[in-house]
Amino acid sequence: MNRIIDLRSDTVTQPTPQMRHAMAEAIVGDDVYGEDPTVRSLEDKAADLLERPAGLFVPSGSMGNQIAVHLFTRPGTEVIGETQCHIFNFEMGAMSALSGALPRPVTGSSGILNPKDVEKAIQPTTGYTTPTALLALENTHNLAGGRIISPERLDQLVGVGRKHGLPVHLDGARIFNAAVALDVPPSRLAKGCDTVMFCLSKGLAAPVGSILVGDEATISEARRIRKLFGGGMRQAGIIAAGGLVALNTMMNRLGDDNRRAKQLAESLAETPGIDIDPQLVDTNIVFFRLTSKSQTASAFAQSLSDAGILIHALGDDAVRAVTHYHITDADIDSTIKAVRAAMMP
Repeated sequence: MNRIIDLRSDTVTQPTPQMRHAMAEAIVGDDVYGEDPTVRSLEDKAADLLERPAGLFVPSGSMGNQIAVHLFTRPGTEVIGETQCHIFNFEMGAMSALSGALPRPVTGSSGILNPKDVEKAIQPTTGYTTPTALLALENTHNLAGGRIISPERLDQLVGVGRKHGLPVHLDGARIFNAAVALDVPPSRLAKGCDTVMFCLSKGLAAPVGSILVGDEATISEARRIRKLFGGGMRQAGIIAAGGLVALNTMMNRLGDDNRRAKQLAESLAETPGIDIDPQLVDTNIVFFRLTSKSQTASAFAQSLSDAGILIHALGDDAVRAVTHYHITDADIDSTIKAVRAAMMP
């Protein structure tokens, strides 16, 4: 059987042998009672990395984000975020269903919010408007092709939140890809945010889970909300052990994923019928458009699938490819050849 090159997402990563061994040998307890030592170790490690007092292990990034929404909003309030952010577009309307909160989308430049636009979007508490309760940021920005919010822009955005008394939540699902790309500590890319979520199960290749960090009082309440949302887990140390290995062993190699994504983007830019600016590819996500009216994204994806390469079609003409632990330099070469073959008239 020929090898499949799976570029649909970095969520398809398989745990490493070291993770599997750690999971098999994990010391566990009942985490709802706070008695799982492996979970506690993972939460402490994550909190230290982001320079926060406390952390909470959650089953998914979406749950981590929605816990943060529930922490800071009340029914009938708004959350400001970039128009294409994950928390608005790919979490099943959970902020409305679970917290009664409404999105207030603000369009950024290639996914990056302008502080002036955010300030204009903030709704006051009056008798006829929906008050703003939370500013949600996303770093890296998925649908913008893995764009990074720079430390300087982060400071400006957090400053707007502080000026207006708004808490700030960071969806940092791939924050470590950003930190490696900028060669800064991940804590710098979370500076000033009240809560931060990051995923263990994407580029870090752990099989399950995400982490929400914040101060002790916030995370104590987040633990209650996790149970409310059905996220209380029992002997969760078995999966937390994989996350611990991920944090200890997988971050330094994320630069390879970023490099391969840039290589892919540069080659795509040279391919007729494809629209992409490689300068906007900051990390491990490559987002491009097909300019030929005769080629749909779904037909293009099927052509690559027939060649053993899986990508993600989005709409009529948009395509996403994501590099990760299992993608090699040779895989990038094969993908470029298959793309050019698929684009030939």
